[in-house]
Amino acid sequence: MTLPQIALLALAVGLVIGIGLSLLVAWAYRARARVAEETSLAVPDGVTAVLGSMDDAACVVDSSGLVLAVSKAATRFGIEVGAPLENPELRQLVRGGRSEGGSASESMRLTRGGLSLDPRLVSARASVISPRMTLLIIRDVTEQERLDQMRRDFVANTSHELKTPVGAVTLLAEAIESAADDPAQVRHFATRISAEASRLGQLTGRIMSLSRLQAEDALSDVRPVAIDEVLATALEAHVVQADSAGVEIARGGDRGVWVRGDSQILIEAFGNLIANAIAYSPKGSRVGIGVKADEGVVEIAVSDQGIGIAEGDRERIFERFYRADEARSRRTGGTGLGLSIVKHATQRHGGEVRLWSRPGRGSTFTIRLPRIDAPPSIDKDKKNKKKRERKAAKAAARVRNGENA
Repeated sequence: MTLPQIALLALAVGLVIGIGLSLLVAWAYRARARVAEETSLAVPDGVTAVLGSMDDAACVVDSSGLVLAVSKAATRFGIEVGAPLENPELRQLVRGGRSEGGSASESMRLTRGGLSLDPRLVSARASVISPRMTLLIIRDVTEQERLDQMRRDFVANTSHELKTPVGAVTLLAEAIESAADDPAQVRHFATRISAEASRLGQLTGRIMSLSRLQAEDALSDVRPVAIDEVLATALEAHVVQADSAGVEIARGGDRGVWVRGDSQILIEAFGNLIANAIAYSPKGSRVGIGVKADEGVVEIAVSDQGIGIAEGDRERIFERFYRADEARSRRTGGTGLGLSIVKHATQRHGGEVRLWSRPGRGSTFTIRLPRIDAPPSIDKDKKNKKKRERKAAKAAARVRNGENA
């Protein structure tokens, strides 16, 4: 073998050895990086950024269940960095996600902040993001469940409430047909039919009002509204009811207060409070309506001296069709929708309703609404009226002086 051939052979052998060594080193580095990745507990920056922007409760846990990173909402469920994941159902979900090929989801009830009295329905999902880390996302769906339940209750209750007067009208019509030869009985049954028809019309009207208030559309007729005019209209509509019940109505407090809203909706809301106060007050008692204007807020309180509301009923008193006193509501013709309308009407006007009540002492419902200044035209009319009053007073004084002279 010649010298050039030997040199070429050596060069080829060296090249093969060099390539082999390079591949071996690259494999070693990759294996080392893979081992480091599998054993690392450092949360990737991208995951940390995502957790920081999430509204849902979420956390990253290692294979032993230790919490490595959390979102802000996770603390509501007692999940904190550096602490183990204590809830057994969540730990089981994490193990299921690691064993089922990368992800698992489940609905469960969790407590917030360790309070067993506040269980929340959540939809939890565990997703593997590295060999040693799992991302756990907890979405609170309690409000959605509550709204679904309210929707089902509304349909069921509405069907029941409508069925009662419709069935009564049917039976009374049959009774009239049977008593066709007795004019007195016919008049009696006809009066009953008229009452049931009136109740049916009131119920359907209030259902429509409540549906409009709960719709997403904005209020249709928003303008400056004088509380004095709204209360005067609502009071006038219930004078006959108060006289029949032997209940006195007293109006006091500040005057000349204005809010922004829909006057018809406000009249209906205040009218419902006044009607309830009269219906649940004993004969000879008083219903008080007071207006108090503070900076930026006006409070309209309707108080009665009636039976009051038990503490257990106060949380549900604004629910649709809920009645604290079922038998009394039936006698007074209540629909169970009045206070629900009050609540939603107030909320649509940016306000709130507060309740104070003591059994046997009465109740006070207070509507708080954002206050606005009187419209400029109103202020101008008031100034002109005062000028006219001053001129009239001066003229009267001149006449008196002339007479004295």
